[in-house]
Amino acid sequence: MSRHVLMLFIVFLQIGLFSIGGGYAIIPLIQEQVVSAYNWLTIQEYTDIITISQMTPGPLVVNTASFVGMRLAGVPGAIAATMGSILSGTFFSIALYKFFKKYKNIDSVANVLKGLRASSVGLIASAASTIILIVVVGASSLDVRNFTLNIGAVILFSVSLFLLRKYKLNPILVMVLTGIAGLFMY
Repeated sequence: MSRHVLMLFIVFLQIGLFSIGGGYAIIPLIQEQVVSAYNWLTIQEYTDIITISQMTPGPLVVNTASFVGMRLAGVPGAIAATMGSILSGTFFSIALYKFFKKYKNIDSVANVLKGLRASSVGLIASAASTIILIVVVGASSLDVRNFTLNIGAVILFSVSLFLLRKYKLNPILVMVLTGIAGLFMY
């Protein structure tokens, strides 16, 4: 097993351990590892992988792990990253299920769940704001020196949000339409 494949497995095993809150909540942690800590991908490559992962069937974390692993080490990397991302989460979920089933009537346990729920919302909001910033201004933070507003992305985002909220259009239809618009705009 190559060193890169083993590192992918270990990194995604760690990510799986802390994947409280689900797919969108874990996006910042994956970004921290694969973009910042190990420099395996650029922020743009990572954003592209997240976009593709959202459009393909299956859990976001598993799809992202598979794409990152495939990009870095081919099929063995995809298998290692995917297995790492699901193993720890599976064992952790089983243990937590048994714990919370046994102690569900204790107030402090219910309060822990409320705290975890609140932190999950914060993680999801962080992931959403990071993706929006990358698309709209081309960076993952609001650095005034590198600020270039992508008007086309702002218009597509606004129109998509309007169509989804006001007219309740099918999200797949909106994705297809914005993909076609992106083909002509970019």
